[in-house]
Amino acid sequence: MSLLAVAIAGAPAKALGQEKKKDKPAAEKKEPVKGEKKKGGIPFRGKLDAVDKSAKTIKVGERVFQITSDTRIVKTGKPATLDDGVAGEEVGGSYKQADDGKLVALMVRFGPKPEAKAEGEPPAKKKQAKE
Repeated sequence: MSLLAVAIAGAPAKALGQEKKKDKPAAEKKEPVKGEKKKGGIPFRGKLDAVDKSAKTIKVGERVFQITSDTRIVKTGKPATLDDGVAGEEVGGSYKQADDGKLVALMVRFGPKPEAKAEGEPPAKKKQAKE
């Protein structure tokens, strides 16, 4: 009888412990979502004012973005390098602010967005979806 009483008394404690474990992963899942937003970076766009190949930076307006080995660079939808950047052309991308205050480019797109050229495609896709 005493063993049965201990088993019954311990069951709710185990259930509460399991419920707490279920709550923790949910909270952990929420934190990476916030982190993912930070990883996605802050968008920027404008005209490319200058490219400094030796310092590995680009200047867009008043902001200077540091290019690193992790920066993904594209031009007309294809992989590119810092050498492909031409002052005066359209540029866009995303960046994050480093602990030292520098703006580190995560992704840089030289030239207009490829989607801007294919504006006629979305309505065609909508018609296909309706059929």
